[in-house]
Amino acid sequence: MNLNTLINVNKRKFDIKFKKLLKNKLEKSSLSNAMFYGSMNGGKRIRPFLVMESAKIAKISSNDAFIIASCIECIHSYSLIHDDLPSMDNDDYRRGKLSTHKKFNEATAILAGDALHDLAFELISGNLKNKNDISRLILINYLSLCIGHKGLALGQALDLEFENKKLSKIKILDMYSRKTGKLFEFSFSAPFILKDKSKKDIQFAKDYGMLFGLIFQVIDDLIDEIGTFKKIGKTPGKDIAQGKSTLLELIGEKQVTDFCKNEINNFTRKHKKKLNQNPILIKLLEFGMKRVL
Repeated sequence: MNLNTLINVNKRKFDIKFKKLLKNKLEKSSLSNAMFYGSMNGGKRIRPFLVMESAKIAKISSNDAFIIASCIECIHSYSLIHDDLPSMDNDDYRRGKLSTHKKFNEATAILAGDALHDLAFELISGNLKNKNDISRLILINYLSLCIGHKGLALGQALDLEFENKKLSKIKILDMYSRKTGKLFEFSFSAPFILKDKSKKDIQFAKDYGMLFGLIFQVIDDLIDEIGTFKKIGKTPGKDIAQGKSTLLELIGEKQVTDFCKNEINNFTRKHKKKLNQNPILIKLLEFGMKRVL
């Protein structure tokens, strides 16, 4: 079974379980309807796939892997709902559907994002079967660091602050690492942390997730520039129109693809043994690039 098929199979399985989980957790209200709408958004569920692959390596239970993946998708969905708002990136569509604030209204969309954020912590604090309280507390603390004022939220703030500014490569990559990289970092390393793996193994998992996230964001920028509405499901060319500071805008298309290839090669050389033991991890990094190439 090729990687695309594996990802699609995982998406179908995850969506069935995630839909059931949301229906069990959410009450009947306009807020819950908006939360559900913003979460079942047609994405490929790449982050849950990373969790599942990491869970196999770290050897945590399928239940705990699913809870971590669901937690991450709640966070990811909240960030997309807020990202589409007029005060942020101002997009009326997300994956071919009306954005949450267009389907409902701005106030409901803001509250739906807030509530999904809180649901993520409800899940990770109350639904894991792992009995190691210290590991669970470390995991919850780590999630808050990845998505808060040093992580995703800061990355989103920098993304807005950096519009129409000429920035260095270092600053752009730092923004990417927070805006996109940190949630991927959490996705791949969370099973290792919950299983209380060695510091070295956890660091490998964090580095892998971060690299995947950086490549994902670089290629996302390229897709935004050369994609069509039919292909990407949202307004193309918005990065240029809004004056976004991107690596693509700074160094050009060939250089960004070379950057991704070099980063993959460097990581592969450094972690040859671990990657040879889990060859799907190399294929996943290559998949991050093949989304557009």
